Amino acid sequence: RQERIDTMDFKHNENQIALYSENNDLLAEITFPYTDTKKDTININHTFVDPSLRGQGIAGKLMAALIDEITKRDLKVVPTCSYAQGWFRKHQEYGHLIK
Repeated sequence: RQERIDTMDFKHNENQIALYSENNDLLAEITFPYTDTKKDTININHTFVDPSLRGQGIAGKLMAALIDEITKRDLKVVPTCSYAQGWFRKHQEYGHLIK
């Protein structure tokens, strides 16, 4: 049985956006620690989606939620995660966010 994932289910933390199961198991996440003490730039360093949820666009939804966060918090990004790097190549309209 496949679950339909809604971005409202994402838990937003200072340096992570995640999706947890009803049992509190991590199902998907994107992590983005600050690059320095000024806290104005983040490193998108990890994207994970549980194999049971792959192929549903969850990683893209995590990136969309992160772009909202970046915009609200006026942050710049350094994408080191291969998924994030590819996402920014495909979505060049967000290139101004890259430091």
